[in-house]
Amino acid sequence: MVPDISTGSRTYGLLAYLYGPGRRDEHTDPHLVAAWMPELAPDPGRDPTATLKQLTDRLDLPVLALPKDRRPAQRVWHCPVRTAPGDRHLADAEWAEVARRIVHATGIAEEGDDKACRWIAVRHADDHIHIVATLKREDGRSPRRHQDGIRAQAECRRIEKEWGLQILNEGDRTAAQRPTSAERAKAERTGRAEPPRETLREHVRQALAGAADEDEFFRRLTEAGLRLDKRLAPSGGVLGYKVALPGDRNRDGEPIWFPGSRLAPDLSLPKIRQRLAAGPPEDEPTSTTGPAPRSGRPASARRDATHVAEQAGTVLTGDDDAAGAAQLVGIGELLDAVAQTAPASTRKELAEAARAFERATRSHTRAEHADHRALRSAARGIVRAGNALGKGEDGGATAMLLSTMVLVTIAAIHWHSARGHAQQAAAARQAAQHLRAAYRSAAATPMKEMREQGRRLPTPVRDRYAHTVDAALPGQASHILREPGWDALAATLAQAERAGHDPAALLQQAIESRELDTADSATDVLVWRLRRIGKLPATVDLSRTRAHQRTPAPPRASKPQAAEPTVRNDTKSSRRSGPRR
Repeated sequence: MVPDISTGSRTYGLLAYLYGPGRRDEHTDPHLVAAWMPELAPDPGRDPTATLKQLTDRLDLPVLALPKDRRPAQRVWHCPVRTAPGDRHLADAEWAEVARRIVHATGIAEEGDDKACRWIAVRHADDHIHIVATLKREDGRSPRRHQDGIRAQAECRRIEKEWGLQILNEGDRTAAQRPTSAERAKAERTGRAEPPRETLREHVRQALAGAADEDEFFRRLTEAGLRLDKRLAPSGGVLGYKVALPGDRNRDGEPIWFPGSRLAPDLSLPKIRQRLAAGPPEDEPTSTTGPAPRSGRPASARRDATHVAEQAGTVLTGDDDAAGAAQLVGIGELLDAVAQTAPASTRKELAEAARAFERATRSHTRAEHADHRALRSAARGIVRAGNALGKGEDGGATAMLLSTMVLVTIAAIHWHSARGHAQQAAAARQAAQHLRAAYRSAAATPMKEMREQGRRLPTPVRDRYAHTVDAALPGQASHILREPGWDALAATLAQAERAGHDPAALLQQAIESRELDTADSATDVLVWRLRRIGKLPATVDLSRTRAHQRTPAPPRASKPQAAEPTVRNDTKSSRRSGPRR
């Protein structure tokens, strides 16, 4: 059950919406289910003689009875209350009880207070009601509604438990402020996909991802096309900032500004300065003008980030709360960096993953920001390297990073769950789902090519690698050999051996770098770890393999050379330096 409190200035306008057809004719049978005093509240939905103006006048009477200079500008208190999807539909009498408990809990109209604010509850759908109150009591005083949102949430949790409804996660006051009903309505009316508050929050987070200093952060905001206004001290120093979307204006034609603190608790300028206080990531130059260096290509940047992300996942399995909280902040920055530079095939899922994980970066556990410097550096490298392609080495390196990020978000779920952070754990779980979808898209082509290459390996070679896996993972080998990715793992071990690695030693190193129990596919995880640790290409070139496959294979020896890792028709490996002895 979700309450959503906001305030406004026009009682009649809100009632006209509630009793109207809705924006898509979704309002059906609007009517009152409860009121401060039912006999004094006309119901235009059920009484043909009642009008919206009559109901408005009754609600506004305590406000209009005051001198104009004492009337609040925001006189209307509005609280929609909605049941969770899948909950049973409540009867009118039950919704009336919900409304009375909410206005009592929030201080709008405590039970037994005959001087309380006037209020009504309108129902025009099966799954929710709208509670409307005017913010002056009958005695002319204002209601004591301090922390009314928190108190409404707490009362909803009690109702859920008592009535057998879905029990939603309790908040801890670290969430970003959600768009108000008015903001959502305006977004629909103007054809925006989402309210400006959410668009701005995403842009600000992306501008902060890996930024070396405050100047770079502000520069990125303007480069993203946002309006930026800095609040300056008499000395010229920056005291704060606010942003606005071009074209988003109020009735007077002025831009609608959002300070960073109204977008999210950690986006105020003081909090941003705390994050930047450790200095430029990895002591890089603060200037970002000009092209990224050769070493900063998207594939290389993603490989570097994969190693850093693995280390972050290891920290999250430890007991250092401050270090873990810092890693979560850094992981959020890394996701923001990956999302804004992702290829088109994965951009939407990665943007949703970054948005979901944003909630998982904040809790009451204090983060030591110096501990996530490596993650900020990785995020910076990805942003500077520019947009990645969805194919070739870029595509493979993206899949490599996303495979690791899925495991890291799972570690974040466990970290938050162990500390009772229900909302953050749920956010990390949602991010993991989006990352899985993005990984499947990014990995489809490179994994298919690796599997094809693995199937072309000689049977003795595949058998030898199967024994290698069995020796390294005796309890999991049979499962791994049945996974669809086994062919890709065999191809990777063969490629590692051709590159001069000991397959058994390299595999053991990949296994020990982090657990595999939480992986959706152990073979996929091992493939990407082996390729990163062994500095192998993230993709394979099948054209050469297919060309060789057209050449007739030499006759199989009576005793296969099990030590030979290469494909049987590899012309280079078939040459001999001299006659056999």
